[in-house]
Amino acid sequence: MSVEPFPGPESPRTRFGAEMRRLREAAQLSQAAVAARLGCTQTQVSRLEGGTRTPSRSDAERLDRLFGKDGSTYFSDLRRRLISRPGGPIWFEGWVEEIEPTALVLRSWDPLLIPGLLQTEPYARHIFSLEPQITAEEVEERTEARMRRRNVLDRRNPPLILVLIDAGVLKRQVGEPEVMREQLGYLLEVAQRSTVSIQVVDPACLPGLAGPFMIAELPDGRPDTVHADSPVQGQITSGHEFVASIRKRYEAIRLWAYPEHVSRKMIEEARQKWT
Repeated sequence: MSVEPFPGPESPRTRFGAEMRRLREAAQLSQAAVAARLGCTQTQVSRLEGGTRTPSRSDAERLDRLFGKDGSTYFSDLRRRLISRPGGPIWFEGWVEEIEPTALVLRSWDPLLIPGLLQTEPYARHIFSLEPQITAEEVEERTEARMRRRNVLDRRNPPLILVLIDAGVLKRQVGEPEVMREQLGYLLEVAQRSTVSIQVVDPACLPGLAGPFMIAELPDGRPDTVHADSPVQGQITSGHEFVASIRKRYEAIRLWAYPEHVSRKMIEEARQKWT
């Protein structure tokens, strides 16, 4: 069965669900039957068709195999459009889906906010809600996408996560005080894991003012990859000179970091002040 575009002005997520439902019904398959082929639950299929669940890459690829022919990538292409809009920029998709989940070590620095990988849902939602001209649906899409990133913390062999954050981040209010208390409490919780290190950096650290970044150390001899952020568009590269430069900056920032036990005490003291 070939896949033909579904006409109409719907959003990519609504269009994805409508096409999925149309082709499922044309093939006389139940939601349960499609769920078995996708490796998910019937409820998840229902949410996909209803446009209330963002499809994963594997969802799209399996739907292309199930309903398409001759190597059709219709659902995969539609999902890329969806991700490139409310769920996050398309240039970041490769990092979230290919780099971060396979990394052996993730090093990050953020001078302004709690890094996305360690954000709580209310903290992330408040950040997205203040984006210029953003819709409520887009806020939820981006929040959901950010929460999915936390799955890397719970995989069977999680990466070693080395986080550096500026001390000012602990005092920068994002949402109501209870949002900050929950967020800092979550930092203390994950800091107890043997695979997570969180260090607070003295605000006098000038090398860190250039902006946030992440460094991924990858398996199988693959080169280290860097994601450097900006308000307009970030950069993801494994270029040797760029990676070497960011690594040097990371080490320069780390020289200004307090030891882990001191950092945890600083986070706890800051958390108690958010009342």
